[in-house]
Amino acid sequence: MGVARTPRQAWIEQGLQTLSTSGVDAVRVEVLAKALGVTKGGFYGYFADRNALLTAMLDQWERECTEDVLDRVAGIEDPRATVVLAGRLTLSGDRLLGIDLAIRDWARRDAAVGARLRRVDDVRMDLLRDMIGTFCTDPDEVEARSLLAFCLAIGNQFLAAGHHGRTREEVRARASAIILERPADQDG
Repeated sequence: MGVARTPRQAWIEQGLQTLSTSGVDAVRVEVLAKALGVTKGGFYGYFADRNALLTAMLDQWERECTEDVLDRVAGIEDPRATVVLAGRLTLSGDRLLGIDLAIRDWARRDAAVGARLRRVDDVRMDLLRDMIGTFCTDPDEVEARSLLAFCLAIGNQFLAAGHHGRTREEVRARASAIILERPADQDG
């Protein structure tokens, strides 16, 4: 009976976890093998080198943040609920949020990763524009609200300020409500 191989997906998932917690420089075959409790030899049955793993990790992150999210929000009739769920799926949970923030850091130093991040962010912004455009007809306001919504989701992770007796969640929920409310001149 042969030795069971560590599945390809386990290497990718461990790479994403390591990226999230320690950054791209920590994503090394030896580190991942140790975390998985295996030897590094099995790695080369799936990947030609570290760069091939990094590409597979980016592929998975992009798929999870775009295609998978779009599939999960498809069919939701309320555009506001669509925006909230899409944000929750990608930028509120620990797993994908940590990966997203690590990729943003990595993209600052790697143009190819930066191009991929821009592609993912463009999909996210397009969803925001489409949803906000269902209740707001001014294209400039749609763009501004979309930017504010995205900046709220990303920037919330970096803000350390207090909120004068309110919780961060209360303030964030109110900010979201302002961004997602129908403009007064478009009621009706």
